[in-house]
Amino acid sequence: MTRERTYTWSDPVLTAEASKAMAGLDLLRGLRDGTVPPAPFASLIGLSMSDVEHGLVVMHLTPAEYHYNPIGTMHGGILATLLDSVMGCAVHSTLSKGRAYTSLEIKVNYVRAVTIASGELSAEGRLVHGGRRSAVAEGKVIDALGRLCATASTTCMVFDLPAGGGE
Repeated sequence: MTRERTYTWSDPVLTAEASKAMAGLDLLRGLRDGTVPPAPFASLIGLSMSDVEHGLVVMHLTPAEYHYNPIGTMHGGILATLLDSVMGCAVHSTLSKGRAYTSLEIKVNYVRAVTIASGELSAEGRLVHGGRRSAVAEGKVIDALGRLCATASTTCMVFDLPAGGGE
């Protein structure tokens, strides 16, 4: 049986412009509160943000059929995307206006299969080290029953945005 899904997304240029004009913590709070439009991928997979502090971000995702791989569980790439997002945002929450980051590497450990029966997933990203040129963060995903589903770590490159805000 074929299923269909429709979604909408915001203009990504607006979000990118806001990210260049705001400190990381302010941007993330704006994304959480809806004053800054979300990145299109967040609408695509159903990602939301609840907690934003300096060096700590919590996001949520409810497993759905459209997240499934051929064996009937959530595709590992969706969990990796969730973890990359929450860890990157933990880094971003510490950056001043005019600074940005990009993920250099990510390591994911899958602990248990995730399905619709797992319920809402909570992902926490936490800064481990924030330096002028690099940052390290860790993350974990917990299901609705409090069970660990995946852990991860990342290294990010931190840099100044070019003068004028363009890249």
